[in-house]
Amino acid sequence: MTARLEALPLSGGILLVGAGKMGGAMLRGWLEHGLPAEKVVVHDPSPPEEIAELIGHWGVATGLEACKGRDFQAVVLAVKPQAMADVIPPIQYFRGVDTVVISVAAGWTIANFTERFGSDAAIVRVMPNTPAAIGRGMMVACPNGNVTDKHRALCDALIAANGETAWIDDESLMDAVTAVSGSGPAYVFLLADTLAEAGKAAGLPASLANRLARQTVAGAGELLYRETVDPATLRKNVTSPGGTTAAALSVLMADDGLALLMKRAVAAAKKRGEELQD
Repeated sequence: MTARLEALPLSGGILLVGAGKMGGAMLRGWLEHGLPAEKVVVHDPSPPEEIAELIGHWGVATGLEACKGRDFQAVVLAVKPQAMADVIPPIQYFRGVDTVVISVAAGWTIANFTERFGSDAAIVRVMPNTPAAIGRGMMVACPNGNVTDKHRALCDALIAANGETAWIDDESLMDAVTAVSGSGPAYVFLLADTLAEAGKAAGLPASLANRLARQTVAGAGELLYRETVDPATLRKNVTSPGGTTAAALSVLMADDGLALLMKRAVAAAKKRGEELQD
């Protein structure tokens, strides 16, 4: 169960830059898990309608004028990578000596942020994924050498409102992280789509095939989330020797089956991530 956030020692609070899908999901998670609205300032000139309503409902302060006189413990950058260079200059003035800069933007390296915020800046690069919108995200964080235990604890608390956190010290792994968990939800959605199409090809009515595929993928994911055993064991638990599941798995687990395709897919995503940083 995610910890409540009321007790976070925030004298100046959190500056959230960007309130789109990911930034908005993070804001919602913080507020719903107890972070006082007066501890947050949102800087986004045109947030989505539902996030604007959320901001209004909670009375969250907005704009750079609301930042003046505050000592922010964290500046969270949740804008699109192509917009990052433009949004950083005006917010540099609101970074204090003990502020941690947290980025959830793909492609921007720690070196990119160090160049703009200075060599003394504490920076955490985070790769989230879309299930963060419902509090079930997987967020992988990579710190630079200026990040203290206190910074880590604050990051953990903020990220935990949207899912689970894993820390890595080798930034070169972030492209592989992106390929697995960042892009991973799309692979699962494709599985649900192709499973439904296969059901239709087997003679099921379209509405029933879609419902079966959707609920099966969602239910299996929930079972995987709740169980402590590994996925291979869960697979074996529903596979009777010589049965229907075994017949299907003989195709999916062939030498040229799903495992090979998934390795190729993750490798392609990782390669593209590396290219985007060149």
